[in-house]
Amino acid sequence: MKTLKDTIAQITLPTPFAVGDVHLYVLKGDRLSLVDAGVKTKEAWEALCAQLKMIGYRPEDIEQVILTHHHPDHMGFLEEFPNVDTIAAHPKLRPWLEREEDFFVRYEQFYLEMYKQSGVPDRFYKLLKGLRKPLKWTAKGTITHELGEGSKLPGHEEWWTTETPGHAQSHVSFFREEDGALIGGDHLLGHISSNPLLEPPFLEGGERPRPLLQYRDSMEKLLKMEIGDVYPGHGKIFDHAHALVHDRLKKQEQRANKVYGMFSEGTLRAYDVCERLFPKHVETQFGLTMSETIGQLDYLEHIGKLETFTDQNQTFYKVK
Repeated sequence: MKTLKDTIAQITLPTPFAVGDVHLYVLKGDRLSLVDAGVKTKEAWEALCAQLKMIGYRPEDIEQVILTHHHPDHMGFLEEFPNVDTIAAHPKLRPWLEREEDFFVRYEQFYLEMYKQSGVPDRFYKLLKGLRKPLKWTAKGTITHELGEGSKLPGHEEWWTTETPGHAQSHVSFFREEDGALIGGDHLLGHISSNPLLEPPFLEGGERPRPLLQYRDSMEKLLKMEIGDVYPGHGKIFDHAHALVHDRLKKQEQRANKVYGMFSEGTLRAYDVCERLFPKHVETQFGLTMSETIGQLDYLEHIGKLETFTDQNQTFYKVK
């Protein structure tokens, strides 16, 4: 007897990133689909072809690709499947896939202004030159099918989309009510907490996203769903989603309280907090640590514990 689990197969590929291996999922239904598309390296392609063969398929058999989000370890091989006619993703993934130059110019300008406002020392500005570097591991293409809240996956009507921004503005997850299965991308991982990452506004002139606040909302959304097995982008498949969500939210609040305690010294800029919060990692993981720091400050401001003021074009935080 065929079960729902027989319609999904996990493929694991190496990546050049600290996060380690990334998972893709083959969905069998009215169409043969691949959820996410790995990172564009020779080693990953060889692993993909070998694992497809093990379950009876070739790259030529893949008919559509469905993307959870735009990060380079999740959409590298889109151009390598000759018979793919559908690329399904959230509309906010579009500029990353279509390589819109105006978007990337705004992307770089956003970080430059953020660095200046946050009191970041000049030595970090050179990192701006590397913002496009990860694009070498990804693909170009065009979204042919947009996914939003409640959208069903084409060819797999039993799966529906839930928007889960935070780790990425383009992030979506896919839920199957019959057995509670969740293909969660990088939104909920069993072994590590996902990083809510800073991004520029999707539209020019728009308000800056608050990724940690979005992440919390997206996590709390999962508590309203009867989730069974979670098929993540990294790490092992697991089945204790609600307990994990409660744990992640609690730990985030504990870190926020630690940040709040720093303001006994007086006013601080975001970089001042980052240095104190991540003294061992701010130099080597600057982007991640600044995203985390600004996320915690956004949260404390949101719950009314901190407020901001501007002095000489820099943003300072103080106890409210």
